[in-house]
Amino acid sequence: MASQQQLKSRIRSVKSTKQITKAMQMVAASKMRRAQDADKAATPYSQAANELLTYLASQGETKQHPLFEQRTVKSRLLIVIAADKGLVGAYNANIAKAYIRELQADDKQKVANKTIAVGRKVSQFVTRLKDTELLGAYENLADNPSASQLRALLDTAIEQFISGNVDAVDVIYAKFISGINQQVMTARILPAGFTETEVSSSVRDALYEPSAEAVLDAVTRRLIGAQIFQAFLDGKASEYSMQMLAMKNATDNASDLADDLTVAMNKARQAAITQELAEISGGVEALNE
Repeated sequence: MASQQQLKSRIRSVKSTKQITKAMQMVAASKMRRAQDADKAATPYSQAANELLTYLASQGETKQHPLFEQRTVKSRLLIVIAADKGLVGAYNANIAKAYIRELQADDKQKVANKTIAVGRKVSQFVTRLKDTELLGAYENLADNPSASQLRALLDTAIEQFISGNVDAVDVIYAKFISGINQQVMTARILPAGFTETEVSSSVRDALYEPSAEAVLDAVTRRLIGAQIFQAFLDGKASEYSMQMLAMKNATDNASDLADDLTVAMNKARQAAITQELAEISGGVEALNE
């Protein structure tokens, strides 16, 4: 059995770790709420873009636009969004598993693929795979990145599609549903699509300058960018949610371990006291003989 001094040292170490994990849990909860707020704030923008695209599609403007071109998928680009750091539970592992499933599906269908990695962990994972073409890796992005920070990624995806190097662009990310529920999804962003919705009179009666075609091109690119942005924000909210739960579990485990060590120390102290009493009693009896 460990000595009392060793047990005291372990208890202090466990309690110190508990303080760290508790602090990380609180930080993750705060960041998760901010990511949720940013995700909700971007929703009206996407709704407005869907409304405008619904109207332009009804006028036949989308039929000849290159970003809406439907082709047989012989090659596709996968944008994989994960975390830059660990200590996020199974978040990175779940993203990696979904990515591997997509690669395996492409292999079965004889579809070539390319990858853009967002997040240091997934970037490291992709570079270890054989026969995988990595077009770009984006690490240490802000939790709420500006348009300029995602511009290179968006331009690469659009250029690859318009040039015919890929026939589809998909995003793999974790959709945030609730604090304890996240779902890894694969969403197609190219060829461009939108959710048909009711068109307001302000959109229907608007004049488009310099032309409807130019407006369509700008709005479509913005909508694709918004889809990538929202996937990134969903991923961040999911990441911090998983980190919060992981740190909560670590804090609870540290509490249980500290309690177990305290019990063991009390038993060791009791055993030492009993031993000392036995030795004193033995000494007294020896003196009385």
